[in-house]
Amino acid sequence: MPNRLARETSPYLLQHAENPVDWYPWGPEALETARREDKPILLSIGYAACHWCHVMAHESFEDAETARMMNECFVNIKVDREERPDIDSVYMQSVQALTGRGGWPMTVFLTPAGDPFYGGTYYPPVDRHGMPSFRKVMQSVSETYRNRRDGIVHSSGQLREIYESAKLQALSEGPLTAHALDLAYRGIAQRYDVRHGGFEGAPKFPQTMALDFLLRYWKRTGTEYALQMVTDSFRKMARGGIFDQVGGGFHRYTVDAIWLVPHFEKMLYDNALLVRLGANLWQATHDAEIRSVVEETVRWVEREMTSPEGGFYSSLDADSEGHEGRFYVWSESEVDSLLGSDSPVVKVYWGVTHDGNFEGKNIFHVRADPAMAAARATVDLTLLDRIIGDAKATLYAVRAKRPRPTRDEKILASWNGLMLRGLATAARAFNRDDIARLALRNGKFLVRNMVRDGRVMRSHKDGETRIGGFLEDYAAVGLGFLSLYELTFDPNWVVRAAEIADTMVEWFWDEPLGAFFDTAKDAETLITRPRDAGDNATPSGTSLAVDLLLGLGELLQDPESKRRATFVLETLATPLMRHPAAFGHMLGAADMAVNGAVQVAIAGDPNDDAFRLLEREVATHYVPSLVLAGGDTDNDVEIALLEGRETRSGKPTAYVCRSYACEEPAMSPEVLAAQLETAGRISEHSH
Repeated sequence: MPNRLARETSPYLLQHAENPVDWYPWGPEALETARREDKPILLSIGYAACHWCHVMAHESFEDAETARMMNECFVNIKVDREERPDIDSVYMQSVQALTGRGGWPMTVFLTPAGDPFYGGTYYPPVDRHGMPSFRKVMQSVSETYRNRRDGIVHSSGQLREIYESAKLQALSEGPLTAHALDLAYRGIAQRYDVRHGGFEGAPKFPQTMALDFLLRYWKRTGTEYALQMVTDSFRKMARGGIFDQVGGGFHRYTVDAIWLVPHFEKMLYDNALLVRLGANLWQATHDAEIRSVVEETVRWVEREMTSPEGGFYSSLDADSEGHEGRFYVWSESEVDSLLGSDSPVVKVYWGVTHDGNFEGKNIFHVRADPAMAAARATVDLTLLDRIIGDAKATLYAVRAKRPRPTRDEKILASWNGLMLRGLATAARAFNRDDIARLALRNGKFLVRNMVRDGRVMRSHKDGETRIGGFLEDYAAVGLGFLSLYELTFDPNWVVRAAEIADTMVEWFWDEPLGAFFDTAKDAETLITRPRDAGDNATPSGTSLAVDLLLGLGELLQDPESKRRATFVLETLATPLMRHPAAFGHMLGAADMAVNGAVQVAIAGDPNDDAFRLLEREVATHYVPSLVLAGGDTDNDVEIALLEGRETRSGKPTAYVCRSYACEEPAMSPEVLAAQLETAGRISEHSH
């Protein structure tokens, strides 16, 4: 008999619809039941691609005796953290305060009023590794609630104090300086893993936003080591098991320090951030391997993660057939039988052995530089490329017949905005019309399904759009629309981005506090209104909002947008310097505020061949904090950055400006190239 979750659209909630647990979705019914029956709430939070969520579900939530105990003692609520990041954020704070760490599955016990008093993450079905069993925890919590209520009141009161900081007024610490960015750079560089790339040891996450800041820092200061850290990290990830060597796309993270054994789920947001970083890194290096990896990732998005309407799905599970990674690994005998005479070369290239490197099978990884691999396999590089290309096609076709990992087909606004921005950047950089079409289709999908009267919705699945958007949804979609303007020079995308930004300020900005909240003024009231400026696996709503306001402020010459964004950055100056790894995306916005945007305006007809040559020149250069405008100045929509930018001698003309000063107008790609190369640099005396 299905429980109440059967009426939900979230794939994660639907995974639990057949549990013997009497689950409620989060909502008034559950909270009212807890009050009426005077029962504590057992809140379980996870997401569809979460391996340990599946483990706990199988061990406990599918077990009849455990479910009986849950139903007797608690009102049980299941939440998809991807749909409701607000609930996740609020209760994650309490679990971190109680245990010193967080993660998913998250298990939190609440009073009927929603106050947390006890919690943790995964609980095993029996005592092991120093962890109490789930039943033992439930029994203890239930007895305490019945017999020692004063202890619960005391615990929940203490935990409530951790939420008080969200109510504190944000105060400017004075102008951000280049020195603050230098300190942030040093802080990130100190954590760099010189041998394997990335940061620190196992488990190892891409930390794309910190790498993005390092790339900006290199271009601004000429610090070659900063570029080396980004290039080496990206290349080592691309050659490791964290990258799907056969099908493209990056897994979430690796359990080791060497990028070999991934936690096999694939998340849209990781790949969105890596596509954008990779496209920018290609602009900086023109490295063919980096470009190839980005293009393979985009192919994976188009082939496996795009809905018929043009939205992007959320994730692929780590497990298939009940085993983590089974879809992705290969035995040596499979490789031999499928690839025939090419097999020896492929085995050298991807490190395939009889014993394997993961439960007797092989996770493909590029063991050495391609030139070295070619030498070891005694073939030239051209032949190696052909053999590996053919092998990918053959193995992909075979793998496609295997039972697939589950796909979470809900479409989230913020993650789509991030991927849209990545795709638009890649389409521009690589001059790829097919990627541009994919980006435009997604932009139109978001306009059609996720934006209503300037307000952004959170989640779409099976034709149904639900849940009011959070700060991250507004800002990410706005940034995606801005990137589509840079790709197409259709000013309507600026109009849409500006409308979203205005609505975002109206509903999320708190003037007395001087800060953005993560939930809208009219959103459901939780025990606190969440406000978290730190960047985690995805950029925070605040850092995305600052990014959007700075970009629009430059494009539309709007001082109020720039003032608000700059004030937010000034309130975060100390944490940016002390904990730079926790503010990777915010540091990118800080770079624009400190060093200034590089404004490039191309006047002329976008369909003119000479205009296209100038546009292409801009797209092949890495320019940090680029704000790009183009087209005729007599549009119905006024783009302030284009005002006064006229064509010269009737020819398309580019203007490169920074800090209220402009270079000589450029009509040839060669002159423009020279200007772009130096535009992002800051002079020694100013640094």
